[in-house]
Amino acid sequence: MTQAMKIAIVDDERDMRQSISQWLALSGYDTETFGSAEDALKVLGPEYPGIVISDIRMPGMDGMQFLKKLMGNDSALPVIMITGHGDVPMAVEAMRVGAFDFLEKPFNPDRMSELAKKATGARRLVMDNRALRRELSDGGQLMKKLIGQSPVMERLREDILDLGQADGHVLIDGETGTGKTLVAHALHAVGSRAGKKFVLVSCSAFEEDALAKRLFGPMMPEDAQLPAIEEARGGTLALEDIEALSENMQARLLSVINEQGTPAETRIVAISNLQEAGRTSEDALRSDLFYRLAALRITVPPLRARGEDILTLFTRLSEQFAEEYGCGAPNVTAQEAAQLLQAPWPGNVRQLINLAERAVLQSRRGAGTISSLLMNDHEDMQPVMTTEGKPLKEYVEAFERMLIDNTMRRHRGSISSVMDELCLPRRTLNEKMAKYGLQRADYL
Repeated sequence: MTQAMKIAIVDDERDMRQSISQWLALSGYDTETFGSAEDALKVLGPEYPGIVISDIRMPGMDGMQFLKKLMGNDSALPVIMITGHGDVPMAVEAMRVGAFDFLEKPFNPDRMSELAKKATGARRLVMDNRALRRELSDGGQLMKKLIGQSPVMERLREDILDLGQADGHVLIDGETGTGKTLVAHALHAVGSRAGKKFVLVSCSAFEEDALAKRLFGPMMPEDAQLPAIEEARGGTLALEDIEALSENMQARLLSVINEQGTPAETRIVAISNLQEAGRTSEDALRSDLFYRLAALRITVPPLRARGEDILTLFTRLSEQFAEEYGCGAPNVTAQEAAQLLQAPWPGNVRQLINLAERAVLQSRRGAGTISSLLMNDHEDMQPVMTTEGKPLKEYVEAFERMLIDNTMRRHRGSISSVMDELCLPRRTLNEKMAKYGLQRADYL
């Protein structure tokens, strides 16, 4: 969940900092106060989860010196400066140094609340982006996102670990919505280039001239970023929708690859998202480029090939959405579990995410069923449980595993509570958990 934002109030006048704190607390903010800049700096590090409101005129270290220290530690920390009458030129200088905004005494408390709302929103976005970047550089965390015990997912994780250690270019293909971009991030994160830049460019998001400039340059002096091939130097350049490259652009990319030699200065990870029936990456790319990119290749499996992983994923997703929306996760019946396993899932994991969110929302309203959502998504889905294409035993085992897993999660690994709810003796529960690879330690 998103971390709650704090507001640090720094003012040498006790009454002023207390009145600001009380007003913001009434507005729902978590505040902390400091009588000097020196005291505040002991707490306000680069990852401070909030914003700062500070007076400019203070004994010892004044507000401007304080601001410069804060900006040196973290230039993205929003700092709102409080100025006295006649200090507007100083406030303008503070804005130049990096202050988020300023308030002139006597200030309107509503104006302060409005600025606090904007500043905490900006800070939350920065903190979320930093957390995402850390996550995308952590191979272990990324591998955990590739949920599933099915043979195809075990093979996918092994392929990522193997090819991550290699240094050649990689082609990732598979159906839309299977998580190919996540696999590209994981490849980078588990390999020797993990500490280097990972640059992602969608080849279908630009007109050809703009794409050529973004990939190869030349960039103008006013442009804020380097061409992607330079920006990713030493690291990984991931190209989504590689099949969208024109013949001319394919030739330019091949030329860059050939000029780099071996090992490649910049590793290219090409992501193919072909949706037309019967057309492959090999059909869409010129053969010399295809064979350079596909020397190492990963095909991400479709959701329908992942067996009971579908139930595991649906459970995790519905729990996440239930936490986000502040309600309980929907219960899955045996019939609905069978239908989840039988569905064709043309949209793959992306479609399952959408279904899980809708299931939570309708459960919160106390209306609808997972079956009805599935039948809306798949017109040929039957409303009854069948065994078509799979032995009944497999459906029963998949549902049983999901039921034990859900109950263990709900009771945080309490064996006695799970035994009571499922009416199972301890020995039977232990045997079934061993059979399905469920370990109590994972739920504590």
